[in-house]
Amino acid sequence: MHNQTQPNLNRSATEAGHNGWGLAPWSRVLCSCLVLLLVSGCSSYGVIYNEPGVDVEAGKTYSLKTWAQAKENSDFIFILAFSGGGTRAAAMAYGVLEELRDTPITVDGQQVRLLDEVTHITSVSGGSFASAYYGLYGEKIFENFEDEFLLKNVQKHLTVSVLRPIHWFTRKGRTDRAIDYYNKILFHDATFADMMQPGRPMIIINASDLAYGVRFSFIQDYFNFLCSDVRDFPVASAVAASSAVPVVFNPVVMQNYPGCPEPKVTPRVVEMAQHSDELTQMLAGLQSYADKEEREYIHFVDGGITDNMGLRAMSDVVLVSGGATQFINKTQRKIPKTVVVLSVNASTEKESGMSKSAKQPSMITSMNAMTNIQLHRYNAATVDNVRKGLNEWAAELSTPEHEVKAYFIEVGFEEVPQPQLKLFLNKIPTSFSLEPDQVESLIKTSRALVREDPDFQQLLKDIAAQ
Repeated sequence: MHNQTQPNLNRSATEAGHNGWGLAPWSRVLCSCLVLLLVSGCSSYGVIYNEPGVDVEAGKTYSLKTWAQAKENSDFIFILAFSGGGTRAAAMAYGVLEELRDTPITVDGQQVRLLDEVTHITSVSGGSFASAYYGLYGEKIFENFEDEFLLKNVQKHLTVSVLRPIHWFTRKGRTDRAIDYYNKILFHDATFADMMQPGRPMIIINASDLAYGVRFSFIQDYFNFLCSDVRDFPVASAVAASSAVPVVFNPVVMQNYPGCPEPKVTPRVVEMAQHSDELTQMLAGLQSYADKEEREYIHFVDGGITDNMGLRAMSDVVLVSGGATQFINKTQRKIPKTVVVLSVNASTEKESGMSKSAKQPSMITSMNAMTNIQLHRYNAATVDNVRKGLNEWAAELSTPEHEVKAYFIEVGFEEVPQPQLKLFLNKIPTSFSLEPDQVESLIKTSRALVREDPDFQQLLKDIAAQ
């Protein structure tokens, strides 16, 4: 389907950035409507999308344990992490899925696709559109996703919806209308129960608790804190929460129901928390959900606020479990031989031009610069922590008779070797509307970056040797 269309390298950075949201400059239309956005959101109440939990039959929950047992005999734990970045992130994620689909390997004497060995996909913001679509529809993503999302002007529809006066005084907020639109074009009222299909990886969509800064995953392991069943939760609502940039979108609101046992923390984890400020804060945030009166309603926004890489979901779960061995025991699967984390990072490095002039930067330029600095430093720290943790997991699980090998594969614009292509890619805005040549370049580039990554090539060699 992909042609050889050449990217328009002459498009200016200013032109490329004017229709972006999030980290890119806002569009002129969106800026002019900011007052209307604030006014229309002042008195609205969020629609509650989750229901009280019921007794769940063992083995049928949308939980890490259920999915691990489905792959209990696999020698792989293979995790894809899709970052935020609007349609740019979704296109890069899609390209990686294509490349894994087209990479044959031999497992137990049978030729399969590397994509078939993926066990988990964790995502935030723009990357969640690709992960959720693949979780629901599997192979159909390669037939329909480009037309249904990547090449569609989603941003135009959402902006027009904001400008429609009849919407300013209704109970539904901007995010609720976005959810309706995502259901119309992509998810068709599917719930997480619809994701529970044999052979598919577990999709972990992540958002941020606006009040407490907790990174929250839409899986049963987290829904237990809210006494709710994730299987009944709409996929479109989870994706909307994961991509709900504050101010531009309203939070997705969930009710914190009473009446269920509080999830227990093991003594080992309590002991570990005494030596880790990060684990202490994580536990405090999760345990805050036990206060059903003070925390009756939880407001979820863009997952990129607490982890724009989508990488921390699995590392947090392993940490809260008490380490890799405890996590394997808890999920009741065998120790794998190969642990892979493939990180798809759609963040860009934009030059604002302020260094070329003595002119004072605008407020928006200053805000974007500060956000970009914080984002890149946080992303770098996240990658370092996950890479270190991955090696520690492998060492902890290995024995003289059973070696566990770990691979960390990075896909991002920093690895693009061609200067002109890198410049073009870094000018693509964080937007829900991209040009066809931008989408084409993102898909082709992400495929090439995976294929040429040294750790990816080593992974294929080691699989062949086994």
